[in-house]
Amino acid sequence: MSENRYINLVETSLEVIRNSHVPLRSSKYSNKKYTQHQLLTLIILKEEIRMNYRDFSELLHILTPIREILRLKDIPHFTTIQKFLSRIPALTFRIILKKVIRNIHQKGEIIRITSIDSTGFTSSYASHYYSKRINKTRKSFIKASIAVDSDKLIVLGWKFSKVPVHDSQHAKSLMNQVIRITKSECFTMDKGYDSEKIHQYIREIIGAESVIPVRKWDGKIYSGKYRREMIENFNQQKYGQRNMVETVFSVIKRRYGENVRSRKYYNQLKEIKIRMVLHNMTL
Repeated sequence: MSENRYINLVETSLEVIRNSHVPLRSSKYSNKKYTQHQLLTLIILKEEIRMNYRDFSELLHILTPIREILRLKDIPHFTTIQKFLSRIPALTFRIILKKVIRNIHQKGEIIRITSIDSTGFTSSYASHYYSKRINKTRKSFIKASIAVDSDKLIVLGWKFSKVPVHDSQHAKSLMNQVIRITKSECFTMDKGYDSEKIHQYIREIIGAESVIPVRKWDGKIYSGKYRREMIENFNQQKYGQRNMVETVFSVIKRRYGENVRSRKYYNQLKEIKIRMVLHNMTL
């Protein structure tokens, strides 16, 4: 293994992409000059370096060891890399995430505590006309919810929305992503996810423990078997592990920023997904 972290990242990314069974070509009619493996690895490296497409393409001219690993005979134009991000299916990143998780978790390993929470990412892109007209840049907001292994601090699943939604609307999708990969003994979330239906899903369908504090409203009678249990016998020690999901968000934003560069919404989501995959790969 090389002592250079960028070379290690490229080698690891290429191996994960190959083992995820991402096809070399998107179709028999696709451009034969570059493979999907090469371009996807370059996009991952670009996100790690935190450069725009044009500057990254220029940088590749002096990154001879990386070009050799990828077997690049020439340098892709920056628009080639940019357009590839738009073309690649969003599902590809979930497949890669699953492969990275399975590389970290031993076969049959059970997660002790899964923590779920949400945060926001922003995009400062606005058209020149719009910015000039109102004399400021409009920021769009992306709500990102993730499930995290509280012991290993790895991202297990993600869910996004373009508009503000209640936290509980993302919970079921996140839990389903986790149990498709492995078992979890416990799911913990903050009071924004307080819902008897979520408790029932975790306890009765998944067969795990749920630790979610009850929102307190003066004079309200708390309904539901599991919500009453939270009031009478709340496991504060397990709930304390929920902070680990906030730690993961903090690490990702500190390394890669909370602002995304792409103009299109679905490309913005792909950027965020790449950052989360990178977080898992570089632990």
